[in-house]
Amino acid sequence: MKKIRNILLNDKFILGLIFINAVIIFLQGFDLKPETLSFLSNTDNFITFIFILELISKLNNQGIRQFLKSNWNIFDAILILFAIPSLLLWVFNFESLQFDYLLVLRITRIFKFFRFIRFFPDIDKLINGVQRALKASVIVLIGFFIFIFIVSIISCFFYKKISPEFFGDPFVSLYSIFKIFTVEGWYEIPDSIAENSSVTTAVATKIYFVLILLAGGIFGLSLVNSIFVDAMVSDNNDELERKVISLEHKIDNLIETLKK
Repeated sequence: MKKIRNILLNDKFILGLIFINAVIIFLQGFDLKPETLSFLSNTDNFITFIFILELISKLNNQGIRQFLKSNWNIFDAILILFAIPSLLLWVFNFESLQFDYLLVLRITRIFKFFRFIRFFPDIDKLINGVQRALKASVIVLIGFFIFIFIVSIISCFFYKKISPEFFGDPFVSLYSIFKIFTVEGWYEIPDSIAENSSVTTAVATKIYFVLILLAGGIFGLSLVNSIFVDAMVSDNNDELERKVISLEHKIDNLIETLKK
């Protein structure tokens, strides 16, 4: 029993199961023979059952309080709980029923894949960096989205009748402006408007959207991206600064010692 528990608590074993499970669900997307699909489904659900046993073993080994102190334990537990509905469908033989809501329950097993995240090298540093970057750039992001909101409202009033498919209401307009800010395929919207407009309106429209692209899609996103990246790597800079300061103190102490 102790050996089984040690196996279930072995990260390498669990990582291997997650990888095998990912391959199995990938293969289930193909049109295979019924017996092959049945074997894959049974294996998938068996692995889910092992994950449940792993969760129970962790709770017994660490206790509830110690277990809940780890965010990764909570993350794993949530993902395993998401996979339980698909296991229940298999246990009670509901998988053969073709109801839409049952299909949704089957899809929940895919959430198990997110457990790969926990095994990424230096993932804690990466997450801390993202959190730090979000805090540093939140004001800029809010300002950027306010800018998008204002431009979308203006564009809605300008082009609501000319191009209702892109600017028929503020929400559609907001989505269209966001697409322009992504830069990819930004010219399609102004070209579509220009085709249904006079020459003067077409020229003014193209100038208007070029200015929007420059202000938001290029300068705006570049500013947000630079602040975000700078905040993510700031931890490394802080550590380097501490080392430099420590080195300066050592040099100062050495100079003072030599003077004596």
